[in-house]
Order: sequence, then structure tokens, then C-alpha cells
Amino acid sequence: MNYKFNKYFLALAFASTLTLVSCGDDFLTKAPQGALDADALANAQGVELLTTSAYAALSTPVEGKDPYQASPFNWVWGSVYGGDANKGSDPGDQSTVNEIELYNTLATNGYLDQKWAWVYMTSNRVNRALQTVAVAEDIDEATATRRTAELKFIRALAYFEGMRVFGRTSCPYIDETHTENNPMVSNGVDISDKVLADVDAAIAGLPETVTDTDPGEVGRVTYWAAQALKAKILMYLNRESEAKPILADLLTNGVTSQGAALGLEDHIYDNFNALTENGKESIFSIQYSAADENNAQACLTLCYPHNSGPGGCCGFFQPSYELANSFKVDENGLPYLNNEYRQTPSVSTRNEDPEGILALNSDAAVDPRLDIAVGRYGVPYKDWGEPANDWVRNPVNGGIFLPKKFVLSKAEEDAGMYRMYGGWAPGSAMNIQYLNVRDMKLLYAECLAEDGQLAEAMAQVNDIRRRAGLETNITTKADGTPAANYKISEYPSSHAAFSDKETCIKAIRMERKLELAMEGERWFDLVRWGGDYMAQTLRDYIDYEKQYITKFAGASYLPASKTMLPVPDNEILTMGTNPETGEPYLVQPEPWR
Repeated sequence: MNYKFNKYFLALAFASTLTLVSCGDDFLTKAPQGALDADALANAQGVELLTTSAYAALSTPVEGKDPYQASPFNWVWGSVYGGDANKGSDPGDQSTVNEIELYNTLATNGYLDQKWAWVYMTSNRVNRALQTVAVAEDIDEATATRRTAELKFIRALAYFEGMRVFGRTSCPYIDETHTENNPMVSNGVDISDKVLADVDAAIAGLPETVTDTDPGEVGRVTYWAAQALKAKILMYLNRESEAKPILADLLTNGVTSQGAALGLEDHIYDNFNALTENGKESIFSIQYSAADENNAQACLTLCYPHNSGPGGCCGFFQPSYELANSFKVDENGLPYLNNEYRQTPSVSTRNEDPEGILALNSDAAVDPRLDIAVGRYGVPYKDWGEPANDWVRNPVNGGIFLPKKFVLSKAEEDAGMYRMYGGWAPGSAMNIQYLNVRDMKLLYAECLAEDGQLAEAMAQVNDIRRRAGLETNITTKADGTPAANYKISEYPSSHAAFSDKETCIKAIRMERKLELAMEGERWFDLVRWGGDYMAQTLRDYIDYEKQYITKFAGASYLPASKTMLPVPDNEILTMGTNPETGEPYLVQPEPWR
């Protein structure tokens, strides 16, 4: 869906309001101006407006809240908490993230409260829309079926986000049968089956494309998007055998919302460019627009280079040393699967000359995706030229690397794809691919490996690596020469990954780390792979990172039991105690008590 439509939603809502105010004598019976009551929306137009509002929840902040603290893009929970990135900026700016990145998170942390609020804001919008579909008499059956399916997809996505961050039993599931304004529902129950039921309902009611049903609305949910979401949820639940046939079908037969066959884009940056978005790699994207400042990629407003860099603010979301060095390759152009990359000098180090460029690069052989995911000094930053020293706000606090994938290019800015969010922070029309082919291929590779189909699993990995090595993905200097010592190869059939299951799984997990770097997925992957695996990986990450950034000496090691974040204290207090049982409605997961 093109979210330039959002401003029309607001205009229609206001225009409709004007027709609702009567001229009766008793002003107390009048509907309030500037608001629509339920009766006014109980029609086909109301369904469309409320469905659009539910979609808009994916791209807009919680009412009255900061946009960068909660969204489906988990730059804090997926990437910072997973070791992809440091908070960046200065210690005092967004200081609540300091405790998150050092694994000292408290249940009073405001970012937790914002994420929780986003889940229920989105769910509430869906539920109100579904209630309206049920009573609208002038809506045709086909449209009602389609909108119901779209709404249930959005609700499933919202609760899946709640599950991924807070755990499967922490978030109460609230559906459209709850008509009260503040439903008092307890947690402590696994909501997975209810979320999957929503996805199944979406699958049953959605078309494969929008071509015939909603032409031009490329951002609407389709059958294939719902299938992809189901597979992703099943993989989170470690139900690989159920996800496997869905993924196989999706990758073989799936199409975009406009009917093009799904596949990998040749140019990786086409997935991170407002001028080339909604392409064949996108299964479901959260749509952004530069037409209105309130829809200009609000969730990433902090995550741009500082000062003279693109956007001019705010220096957050800096890639970690550990991530950057993971892109080193051996003499065969293959990744180091046993962390050998930590035993050699960093790909980039702080320049000891205070008058020179901020950081210097080694000549180590690296995967070309390093300079796609990570901004480095001495390397062209998309089409902006090489970074200036003031692009990094505080190298002592955040290191020497810059976020890059989701920062718009100069060409996008020149084409009108840039818009300040709220008048103060950078924003763009660049979409965020919530469901995409690269993710699905590597999830499918996991399924194949678990079933012992190692050659087939490595074929999926090699597809990803083949794309990464294309000439179009090699960063070059102004004179056309490679900007670094790039080297990448496909795994040969003689590699141990083709014959040894443990090695195959290592190769797949490393490929996800490299391919999905800085895309908000890392911590959720670590959790899927087990609490012990997560705990050891993050312990190693802390021990490595503190060699370069001293604040990590104060980090805590996350125990294997904490595969979820705590329920926000504020939510527990607000919900209070069930008068019938005397027990609180919301209980904290055992590891956080």
C-alpha cells in the first residue's frame, strides 16, 4: 500500500466528522468534533479507513510516543541486543539504551514500554476494524473477506513481534471479541497457536496478487506474504518440519504482490533504495513516504551519520567491531566458521594521528558485503563520497563504523525521497522489507540441513553468496577500482559443509549473520538457536568488543534462561490485580523475577 494514502485517510476522517454534527437542541447528544464514533464508521468506507489505519500502525509511532523506540524494525532489540551494533552517539543521548547494549536491562526501561505499547496499539486498531467489518451492511462479501484476512495478518505480525521480544507467554492475546476499552486479560499463556490461527485465516482469505483486487496498492498483504509470515513464526517456534514445505513452495512458486516471480535482486542495494523498492526480493514491505513528515521512516530517524553526513543527525546504530570483522575471509574467499577472524587485526582501526582521517583500513581480504552493511572511512559511502570525521559523533562511545544499509543515497534525496521527520530528524521514503527472499532462502537452508540434505542446504547458501559476488555489489572508488581487498567464493562441494551436518549448520548461521547484518534480526536468530548458544555467543561478543570499546568492560553476560525481555513494570502496575483471584493480571517471566 502506498502510504501517501495516509494523509487522505486523515482528510477523509475529518470530512466525515463534519457531516456527523447535527443541529439538534441538545448539544450533549452531538458527536465530538474532530472524532468519529463507531456508528459513523460502520460502513464500507469506514472499513477502508480503519484498515488503512491498521496498516499505518506498522509505519507510524505509538500515539504520543517517540517513533524510534518501537516498530517492527528492531534496531535496538534485534541488532544492538544481538551484537550487530552498538548504540552509538553520546552516552547521555537516549541513555536508556546504554543498559540494553550492556545487557543490564531493567523492567523499568522505557524502550520496553514503548515496544509493548506498539504491539497493543496495532492490535487495537485491527480489532476495531474487524468489529466494523462485522457490522458494515454495505460491504460486499469478497471485500469483507479480503480486508478481514489483511487485518488478521497485521494482528499476527504485531503479536509475533511481542512474542519475539517478550516471549511466548508474556503478551496477552486480545482479539476483536473484547469490546471494552481496556480489556483486563492475563498473561502466562502461550499465544503461539492463536497467532498461527490468525495467519491461517489470512492465508485462506488473501489473493496471490493485488492486480485484480486492489490494483496499484502494491503494499497490501497477499497470500504469499501470509505464507512467509507463517514460515517465519514456525521457525521461531523451532517447528522446522512444518515450515519446510511452506518455504519450498514459496521459493519455487511465490510471486510479489504485482505477480512477478520472487527472487534475489542482482544489486543488493536495490532492497534499500526508495527508487527501486517493492521489487522481486520483497515479499512484504512496510511502506514509507516522503509526502508527509509523519510517514518518513520514523523508526530509523536516529540511525544516520552525524553532523555533515547524510541526514545530519544523530549518530546512533553504529556497527560493532565484532560484526565488521566477521566479514574477513580466508584464502579461498570463504568465511571463518570458528571465529578465527578474531585472532587477526581489525579490518579498520582508529587513526592515532588526530589530524588525519578518523580510521584506517587493513588490507585483509573481506567479503564485499562488509562495505554494503557497514560504513567505513576511506571507502565511498553509497554515492555521498567518503565519510568525514564528524560523521561519527563519539568514537570512544560508539566506535568507528557507520550504519549504511538504511541510509538513503544522494540520488534518492535528489529525487525527493527525503523528508525530515517531525521537522528535526532525518527520514526517507525507503521501505523496510519485513519479509524477504534472502531471509526465506536461509531459513529454508536450515530446514534442509536439519533433515540431512546438506548439498541442497548449501545450494541455498551459495545462491546468496553468488549474488554477493556480482560486480554490481563491489564498492569502487572514484577511479573505478575496488575500495578494498574484496574476495568471495561459493562453497565447493568438497567443503566439509556438504558432508558434515554440524559444519553445514555453522555455515548457514554465519551466512545469516553476514547477509542480514544490521537488519534487526541477529538476537532473534540467536534465541531460535537455543539459550545456551545465545548466551555463549553474546559472552564471546562482549569479550571481543571490550578490546576496542572500554564501556563493554561493564557489560553483563546474559544467561541462557533470558531468551526474552522482561514485561515492562509500568504495564504490570497499570493492569493491577484481578479482584477475583487476587493475582496480578500480568506476571513477569521467571528468569526476570
